[in-house]
Amino acid sequence: MADIGDQRNVERRSLLQAMVAAPAAGAAVAMLGGPATPAAAAAGSFDAQSPRFALAVLPDTQYLFDEDSSDPEPLKATFRYLNRERKDANIVFMTHLGDVTEHGSEHEIALAGETFRTLDGKLPYSVLAGNHDIRGGDDQRGDSVYLRAFGPQRFAKMPTFGGASPDGYNSYHVLRAGGRDWLVLALDWRISDKGLTWAQSVINEHRTLPVILTTHDLAWADDAGAAQLSDNGQRLWDRLIRDNDQIFLTLNGHYWPPGRTTLKNAAGNDVQVHITNYQDRYYGGAAMIRLYHVDLARNVIDVETFSPWFLARDPEKRTPLEAETIELTGPVDRFSMEIDFAERFHGFAPVTPPAPRPPVAVLPRGTVGYWRFDSYGLSSGAAGKPVADGTVVRDLSGNGNDLRVQRIGAGTPEALTYSAEHHPGQPAHASLRFDGGKGPDRGAILRAGANAPINSMKFISGYTIEAFIKLPDPFDGDHAWMGILSWEGRSGDAGKTTGWSPLESTCSLNVSSERFLQYVVYADKQDADPTSWSHALPTGRWAHIAVVNDGRKTVVYIDGSKIARNPTQPSTGIATLGLPFVIGATSFDLKYGQGFYGWIGDVRVTAKALRPKDFLTPYA
Repeated sequence: MADIGDQRNVERRSLLQAMVAAPAAGAAVAMLGGPATPAAAAAGSFDAQSPRFALAVLPDTQYLFDEDSSDPEPLKATFRYLNRERKDANIVFMTHLGDVTEHGSEHEIALAGETFRTLDGKLPYSVLAGNHDIRGGDDQRGDSVYLRAFGPQRFAKMPTFGGASPDGYNSYHVLRAGGRDWLVLALDWRISDKGLTWAQSVINEHRTLPVILTTHDLAWADDAGAAQLSDNGQRLWDRLIRDNDQIFLTLNGHYWPPGRTTLKNAAGNDVQVHITNYQDRYYGGAAMIRLYHVDLARNVIDVETFSPWFLARDPEKRTPLEAETIELTGPVDRFSMEIDFAERFHGFAPVTPPAPRPPVAVLPRGTVGYWRFDSYGLSSGAAGKPVADGTVVRDLSGNGNDLRVQRIGAGTPEALTYSAEHHPGQPAHASLRFDGGKGPDRGAILRAGANAPINSMKFISGYTIEAFIKLPDPFDGDHAWMGILSWEGRSGDAGKTTGWSPLESTCSLNVSSERFLQYVVYADKQDADPTSWSHALPTGRWAHIAVVNDGRKTVVYIDGSKIARNPTQPSTGIATLGLPFVIGATSFDLKYGQGFYGWIGDVRVTAKALRPKDFLTPYA
């Protein structure tokens, strides 16, 4: 990480920044089915729609609240950090894993309760009882000092709070993050049969929500960090976790050292089991915090563990123990978990794909040509079957730019086949599978007729070219400089003296052998060939590509994100020469070599610069 001695890191520090007294038991509390606000946004600044957010996890703080040796300052520093960094790290919630105090005395609980006020009204949180917080027994133990300070009434005003069990020792919260709701169960250290029945009823009432289960005693780990269920954890697994596929992550403290494991539930899906506890570390763990950075875009949870209290110290004044305890970087303290969230949650919250959109819904003013490969634009065919030469792909803009299928070079029938694969945001739920390549040159193209208007259009006032593509995984064979689309006219014939070769197409969208997207255009008004370059395109994944020219310069977007290497060189129009527009190859030689290898979905050309929100798949 960056220099953690730099005081500026206190202000912006996280792995991914590039997230009242309670009544006695039996009194009225918020119950399941009561006036909970599960999808409400909590107070404070955070983005509930961002695909990246953080959950803060705080384990045993008991040695900081130990009668006359208590020191709440480390925990106050942690809470101040969470409040301060909530917006930048998109921190949506904090959960304490029990053993707030050492003896559960009036003095300790009161001091801890006052310390937690640092978070009240700023960041929602849950707290559960550990064995050091209560006298013993299960959650039917009745009234306690702990319950009067950390019972349901403490959380009732939090917009995430959903309710508590009748005994008051178990509660749940519903968080809005990543554009969806998540359920956090905070269960007593020794949950009773009644408590388990209540927990199951909460899950039953929220059958589409992913569940994070927090408790004090669930698993322990050996010195290598390999975790296994404790006796109490086995009971929880058998009675609650195993048969509820919604529970995908469990968090507990109590034991040290920290550790983790992955278990398979009854549905055959992974359940992540994590132990977090640092009370054996210097200064009782110094209120060490763990941040779980959930990244729905990358399908990853990145975890980091550090002490905000030590982080805030003047680097020149840190003692050796403080310096070595700022951050823990071992494999059970700083790690990443790959989780395909859509697949993991499919059993209880399947994602309904958007329905196909009719052509009329995606024909903005200025559309020159729109081609798609479902029944609107192409005669139907079975997936995997060849598309015959001569087949017409209709221009759905109504401008007469129909395309006709043609094999090129050594192209076989399999060089172009029907496919039901498509980008999730693509209007048509169909594509064409191109099997082009070199050695020998082979492939298939979709070629405009000789008199198609698009062949001669100059696009002086600007244009937008869009296409959906997917590269195969693995990306085998010789596919250097394969073309997605192009105009057949050559730069030399257009009188252009700059550029790499006079045989180069006046406009082409290509993929290099390193899988870099290349857009090269010979402008109509300048003797120049400004070229845009992307990063290496991933394989096995659909991408939406948009080339936007505003009449002065060109910017290329991939999945709504502007790429880095867009030239500032002026570029007005396209030096078209009345020769055909082509999808599926770059006409660099007379054999139409460099045929495309992969899938191509909808293609649209518009005679104006569109904003990302107006692309075929809109982006904010």
